[in-house]
Amino acid sequence: MHSVCLGALTIAAEDAKADVAKPMQGLDSGIFEIALPFKGEAYRAVYAVQLDDDIWVLHAFQKKAKKGRATPELEIELIKERLKRLKEMLA
Repeated sequence: MHSVCLGALTIAAEDAKADVAKPMQGLDSGIFEIALPFKGEAYRAVYAVQLDDDIWVLHAFQKKAKKGRATPELEIELIKERLKRLKEMLA
């Protein structure tokens, strides 16, 4: 699982998008989610590109929703807050 995530981030650093990464719905462009299935569980890593020419991992978590594919609202709010703080820090 770690190697898949690292590989996806490496591909992002080379200005491309890994097959396991997809744009995160409802957030700014340039925010991507890496879906990582592992031993029957679902994990996610969310990263931002195009911020100060670097890649920033905003959040990584185990998705615990029992039904549906949507990311829980609590996780989305945390990602938004971290993105806001990151943009303020880089300004």
